[in-house]
Amino acid sequence: MKQPKIVAYLKPQCGWSMGVREIMKKYSLKYEDRNIIDNQKQFQEMVEKSGQTLSPCVEVNGEMLIDVSGDEVEQYLAEKSFVKKKFDKTEVPTDSACVGH
Repeated sequence: MKQPKIVAYLKPQCGWSMGVREIMKKYSLKYEDRNIIDNQKQFQEMVEKSGQTLSPCVEVNGEMLIDVSGDEVEQYLAEKSFVKKKFDKTEVPTDSACVGH
C-alpha cells in the first residue's frame, strides 16, 4: 500500500487530536502535524481548506476530512486501501473528546 500525503490540523492537547496521532502511529504513517493553537497561519490554512473552524481536520492526498476522530480517519484510510485495518489495542483512545467537552 502506498503512503498517502497526509496533513493533520491538530491541537497539542486534545483527545480528538491525540486519537488522530495514535492512528498515524498505529499504521506507521508519515504525516505533517500542524499545530492550529500555537500557529495562527496553520489555523487559517485549515479554515480556508475546510470552510469551517472545527478540528481535527486531516487532509489525505488533497481530500479534507473535517472534524474527525481517529476512528473515522482509520475507517477512511481502510476504505481507500491506504491501510489494512488492524484490530490491535491502542495506547491512547482514538475516539475521545477533549477535556471539558
